[in-house]
Amino acid sequence: MGLGAFFRAHGAIYIKEAMAQSGGDWGVIGVSLRSTGVRDKLADQGCLYTALELSGLGLKSQVVDVVTSVLVAPEGPNAVLQEMAAEATRIVSLTITEKGYCRGGGDAALDFEHPDIKHDLQNLAPKSAPGFLARALGMRWRQGLRPFTVLSLDNLPSNGQLTRQIVCEFAAQIDPDLARWIETECRFPCNMVDRIVPAATKELIDRATSTTGYYDTAVVAHEPFRQWVIEDDFVDSARPDFEAVGAELVHDVAPFEHMKLRMLNGTHSALAYIGSLAGYETVAEAIRDEGIEKFIEALWREEIATSLDAPPDTDLNDYAAQLKSRYQNPEIRHLLEQISMDGSQKLPQRILAPLFENLAAGKPYQRLLVVVAAWFRYIESRSKDGQAGLNDPVEKQLLQAARNASNDAELVERLLQVAPVFDDLPTHRIAGALVAILGHVGNFHDTARLEGNRQ
Repeated sequence: MGLGAFFRAHGAIYIKEAMAQSGGDWGVIGVSLRSTGVRDKLADQGCLYTALELSGLGLKSQVVDVVTSVLVAPEGPNAVLQEMAAEATRIVSLTITEKGYCRGGGDAALDFEHPDIKHDLQNLAPKSAPGFLARALGMRWRQGLRPFTVLSLDNLPSNGQLTRQIVCEFAAQIDPDLARWIETECRFPCNMVDRIVPAATKELIDRATSTTGYYDTAVVAHEPFRQWVIEDDFVDSARPDFEAVGAELVHDVAPFEHMKLRMLNGTHSALAYIGSLAGYETVAEAIRDEGIEKFIEALWREEIATSLDAPPDTDLNDYAAQLKSRYQNPEIRHLLEQISMDGSQKLPQRILAPLFENLAAGKPYQRLLVVVAAWFRYIESRSKDGQAGLNDPVEKQLLQAARNASNDAELVERLLQVAPVFDDLPTHRIAGALVAILGHVGNFHDTARLEGNRQ
């Protein structure tokens, strides 16, 4: 579910290589929950596509052939349910972004006020990922089939556990016995996935055409690095031999997940907002700014790393150095605009969690505050007439809060009241500092000066 560029440049390649290494008869049926774009691109080329590796050593390409078909859910939700309920379907993976889970607040994992969830509870033809998962598992349950494994590949804390809770909360509204069966028999292994996959552009497609000799509108690009850490907990142990091609099968994904969410995704968000406000377009451009580079290095070393327990055999300083080298890859045009979307869904686990943990523990958190302040200034800039908006699930609330603010103090006050982001966090402890930061570096262009004054 969600056959976007990331899965096609990461999971699909692992599956292709696992079969080449160890055999097996696996294939991927892609499901788009919204648009026809990916299906339309792949339909005319037999679901084949090119994966282009971008590095300073030149370009490498391969044709990926594991996708067998692509379904568009709004065109035929019942066809999607039939494929999910088929006995041959053993794993349903999700790369649907954080907002695709329709998460709730407080004690409820699922937002029962979400319009798609309301629809799905009243109709057998779902719109949402939780609705499709619960309805398809219900079909298998009634047919006496084993459940499939649900494999969340999105950047969410404890993504498997969260997905389990969301699906079970939905299923409980349909039939409590179904919810108990899912809880007992289904498996939701946690995952940590990592590979930088920039958005495909016309320039990239033209470059791929020049490299390969054929035109492919479905081409995906990726960096050489990849990582996949998987909790080894699949229904009936049915899975490709991921371990044979470099995936790490472990009992506890949490340390890897926290490391990646905070050190990679957290600094990606920092670069997105600070870099955009400084006038840059890509990660590589932003990290070349000496002031931003020093800021990110200090953020890793003094605030994010101190909030983590390192995974086994992992040196966080080495990990940070590897990340910086990846960010500096001149071939990867990773747009800050792409990273900046859905900030309300991303920042709670990437930035706010380590910030408030460090605050409670008496550890440094000032640079994490700078990232929040940069996001606030970014929202303010997008709230002005003629701007492109935010591309965020709570865009209206965020933009309205910014438009209603007449000064920095009001901007902070109103944005900290956006409940889907800040919930019950002790925001009163950071409000004054955020106002001071906004007043100190209003446009965030001179991050070097900010870093110097901080010290």
